[in-house]
Amino acid sequence: MSILAVSSPVPRSLRAAVVVWLIAVGAGVAETLVHLALPDPPGPAALAKRAVIYAGGVVLVLALPEGRTLVRWTVAVLLGVVGTASLVVAPLTWLASGASPVDHLAAAGAPDLAVAALRVVHLAAVVVALVLMFRPSVNAFFSSRRPARRASGAGDAS
Repeated sequence: MSILAVSSPVPRSLRAAVVVWLIAVGAGVAETLVHLALPDPPGPAALAKRAVIYAGGVVLVLALPEGRTLVRWTVAVLLGVVGTASLVVAPLTWLASGASPVDHLAAAGAPDLAVAALRVVHLAAVVVALVLMFRPSVNAFFSSRRPARRASGAGDAS
């Protein structure tokens, strides 16, 4: 006898989370490209590192609809927590050193303003994607995809 597994459809919130995660990655890539126009552009090693990080992020994000809990938590921790920290540490350190955002913005050129705008889009997308990724419908989807656990001791002859 054959039993066909019926998989639950991917919730709209999870599909939206994937799109928003891809927007976040796109903002990061765009920011990297804008940095190339700044006086101190990233070198080849930094560009290669970012390319690997962004490519890995895209692979993980595109795997979310498969419903593997490990993928969801990996995205949440690496992109949501570690990625957010990497986006905010430098600006917070800069502010803590006594720098003036008003003075900086007044003296900023187009590339600096583009970097700031892309950083805001990037951060906003990460927050929205994280929220979407843990909505009740998405939690139910991931729960339904877990393999059934065998009751301990069931059927064991001791």
